[in-house]
Amino acid sequence: MSDIKTKIKLMPNGPVIVEGNFEVFSADGTEMAQGKGMVALCRCGASASKPFCDGAHAKIGFQG
Repeated sequence: MSDIKTKIKLMPNGPVIVEGNFEVFSADGTEMAQGKGMVALCRCGASASKPFCDGAHAKIGFQG
């Protein structure tokens, strides 16, 4: 599997980590971010910077 360019990892009780080349779009199709590296996406729904994680999962005791 050496051709994998993007890796997606669900963190225990935390965000979705996307590593590699990525583009993030809103529901209406607006580009919100793009790049190469890492981005953390919120799973708990409590982030003030959705869709990006701001660490709120730890404050609210998110389990997922």
